[in-house]
Amino acid sequence: MNTAQRVFSILLMLALLVPGAASAEKPSDAHALEGVTSGRVAWDINMGSPRALLVNLRVIDETYEDLKRQGVEPDMIFTFRGPSARLVSGDRTDVPLDEEAVYDEIAEQVKALLAKPNVRMEVCSIATRLFGIDNKTLLPGLEVVGNTFVSQIGYQSKGYATIPIM
Repeated sequence: MNTAQRVFSILLMLALLVPGAASAEKPSDAHALEGVTSGRVAWDINMGSPRALLVNLRVIDETYEDLKRQGVEPDMIFTFRGPSARLVSGDRTDVPLDEEAVYDEIAEQVKALLAKPNVRMEVCSIATRLFGIDNKTLLPGLEVVGNTFVSQIGYQSKGYATIPIM
């Protein structure tokens, strides 16, 4: 993660922790959403930091709710690749003790997102193979696919915007 990404992640975490910051009335995104009825996005998730992933999943959850609040139906695909595959596994063998709670929070956030309409999550089988992850240990509801690069190509061809989360 470069310096700009670290600063952005820290600012996001602070914004989520400041009392009242999330409860204030949000500005409108009407200009960007004019004429938009469906928010089709394929999140390209490739990060190894559990804390950063948790913050990003929370922001994505807020994004889902922001779209709904503004009359746009979210349609979200999550594609986990690279080191992020480790973060969505239930195998905690190599997880440091001081990070176990963060992994639990990631699992809860994944579960909450998957409970929402029009949300799917995929994990790259290349990543699970490269990182020695047993596909059976992935969190419930995650689908193993052959290659999330192929998924991203397919989703972009179907009109999904790709947003990288790195």
